[in-house]
Amino acid sequence: MSRPAPAAEGLALALLLLLGTACGSRLPESDFENRSTPTRQGGTAPIRVGIVTSATSPVGGSAFTGPRDGAKAYFDRLNARGGIAGRRVEVRLCDDGGSGVGNNECVHRLIDEDKVVALVATTALDYAGASRVSHAGVPDIGGQPIGPAYDTYPHLYGIYGSLAPRDGTPGWGGKLYGGTEVYRYFKRVHGARTAAVVSYNQSASAAYARLVTQGLKAEGYQVVTEQVDFALPNFRAAAADLKDRGADLVFDAVDTHGNAQLCKAMDDVDAEVIAKVTNVQNWTSTVAEDYKDSPRCRNALWATGSSRDYEDTANPAVREFRDATKGFGSHSQWQLEGWAAARWFADAAKSCTAAGVTRACVDAFMNRGEPYTAGGLLLPVTYERLAEPPTTRRACLSVARWKDGRGWVSQGDMNSTCFQVPQLSYRP
Repeated sequence: MSRPAPAAEGLALALLLLLGTACGSRLPESDFENRSTPTRQGGTAPIRVGIVTSATSPVGGSAFTGPRDGAKAYFDRLNARGGIAGRRVEVRLCDDGGSGVGNNECVHRLIDEDKVVALVATTALDYAGASRVSHAGVPDIGGQPIGPAYDTYPHLYGIYGSLAPRDGTPGWGGKLYGGTEVYRYFKRVHGARTAAVVSYNQSASAAYARLVTQGLKAEGYQVVTEQVDFALPNFRAAAADLKDRGADLVFDAVDTHGNAQLCKAMDDVDAEVIAKVTNVQNWTSTVAEDYKDSPRCRNALWATGSSRDYEDTANPAVREFRDATKGFGSHSQWQLEGWAAARWFADAAKSCTAAGVTRACVDAFMNRGEPYTAGGLLLPVTYERLAEPPTTRRACLSVARWKDGRGWVSQGDMNSTCFQVPQLSYRP
């Protein structure tokens, strides 16, 4: 069954945003009013799509490029095989620089000047142009929910789905909801009982840590909270304390560099845990390099998400992705999700070839209310508009564990690793 974007994933990405530097201001809506936005691309002309990425952002040049690269790889292979009904897909890329101003400029250029049929695999640090995309009726397909836009506006379809009304206000009255399935999994499957949550003494980090703590307590965990100084973090002291207090699991509300330092500190004090749990953004092939100084902690890394492990090449859909991206220097779960987003657009466009590939037709496919899996790459994704948030929900998750020499190893099948869990509210 499909589910809303997991709180732990969406807010982890929001945390990355807030731990970075300031992201710029927004251009007023009036700057984009009264623009012509034709919706049809017909004949034999290429079908034009746009990809907005914070490729050069305050948090690092490669932090957000995975979905873009995966989507582009899909379209390259699609075009090599004849495109959509003989028409190429022409990809227009735009780097918004990680700022609201840059994002609005990208939206303006792609929608009003390039006249794209859709946006695909949007990965924006500050999606300031989201309301403009929605107002223009341009479907935005398979974007990463770094902020609340995909739970706020119609015509925006994030990679994990949404049950929110999407009437211009985030979620339900400004509150979003996420489940406790990650915590339930480690408790029920691996017998974990005590969890540590490590955060900075910084507002965004502390807020995310409170959300994780709330979910853990709802699942009956004893929770150990560790807060370190943002400027001069003493991860060794935190690691020693969580060891002394018998933590089975470690969750964190710190950045990638902080994670590496925390793992090294855990190795230094001989802290052994069932799992050091990370999220989909860190589900990459560069783990051995990123955590080179902490072999014990590195081999206790677990990742959870809503898409099939990119290492699971026994699956034909994953194998196709890996075959098409074998020239990549590294692989990541975000690349696979970008590939899935591009496939989602292609399936929508194929449904429109008889009447014409238009924004409205593609949007109708996205809105048809049927679960979508991208050939089994995603847990079933749906978009509904529920008047009230669900109190509980059957939620499934994809789980993988890092093992040196093997990479990420899938732990069970994501379509059967499911739990009926409460939905907890939070403010984005």
